[in-house]
Amino acid sequence: MERNIKSLINYNIAATDGMIGEVEEFYFDDKSWKIRYLVVKTGNWLSGRKVLIAPHALLKQPWQDGFFPVNLTKKQIENSPDIDTDKPVSRQQEIELYGHYQWESYWGSGFYGGGSLGVSMPFPVLDQKVLIEADKKDKHTDDDIHLRSTGSITGYHIHTTNGEIGHIIDFIVDDQTWQIKFIVIDTHNWFGGKKVSIPVAHVKEINWSENKIHLDITSSVVDKSILFKEADYPQVQTVN
Repeated sequence: MERNIKSLINYNIAATDGMIGEVEEFYFDDKSWKIRYLVVKTGNWLSGRKVLIAPHALLKQPWQDGFFPVNLTKKQIENSPDIDTDKPVSRQQEIELYGHYQWESYWGSGFYGGGSLGVSMPFPVLDQKVLIEADKKDKHTDDDIHLRSTGSITGYHIHTTNGEIGHIIDFIVDDQTWQIKFIVIDTHNWFGGKKVSIPVAHVKEINWSENKIHLDITSSVVDKSILFKEADYPQVQTVN
């Protein structure tokens, strides 16, 4: 099912032994447009600390009443690596996070073992030598970090091949694959200010320094694109 990202903000995260916080935003890979993490604000429980939860930690059951159930305990989350979510996430930080939870890496280096809780997990663990080699191969430089937040890119100006046509206000994501499929554009004073959905395949470049997104299509193509209507997507009343 397709959902718009804004409708998922403030979803409650339910660990196996209690509530841990609310979804504040999402981190996505700006190359593949895949959601990699939910950014969760823990509130009073961990003094407002923000933590990252990978989508595959969500339990495979219907999301109801504004809850995301996860297969993690509060202790696991409390002891997870401290990551500054106000900055792009590096591969080294991801390796530490995946090592703590013993998740299978999405970048192709297998399972990361360790964990600070001594929890027995039902999958193999790579030895330290393999981890070091994987780190060398996959570690990104500061200029090669591709994880960005949906919150930071919201508001970026959209440019077609023949000029600016509005700004980004939302994203449409597949809730099974966590693949962002469309960006939602508010066309401002262009085309009567309507909101349209543009496939991410048309994103030619994201200029992070200038807060711009360049498309490979003309403004007339945007004008004829699918209209975005929030009512067309599932809306759940979150529970506080």
